[in-house]
Amino acid sequence: MIDHAEAVRRFAELGHDTRLSIFRLLVKGGLQGLNVGEIQQHLSIPGSTLSHHISRLMTANLVTQERRGRELICRANLEATDELMGFLSAECCSLETSDSD
Repeated sequence: MIDHAEAVRRFAELGHDTRLSIFRLLVKGGLQGLNVGEIQQHLSIPGSTLSHHISRLMTANLVTQERRGRELICRANLEATDELMGFLSAECCSLETSDSD
């Protein structure tokens, strides 16, 4: 389980339009992932800008990157996404009062 500060950091990175688009595309790419050129082609983002956004997502542990020969393969860290969803739902309904009173 992640703590409040880590959840804020991850949500802040996903709160940027371009980073959210990159992350959602990588989720679609699944475990296979996408190379940087494919991401750039799908989203029409200049290389230097894309690199910056991927770096921010990696720092927040939302994206992983692997070198495969000359390619950089990016994948969404789905475990980190599950942690965020767990953070949001961990205390679900904890303020409800009992009807047995």
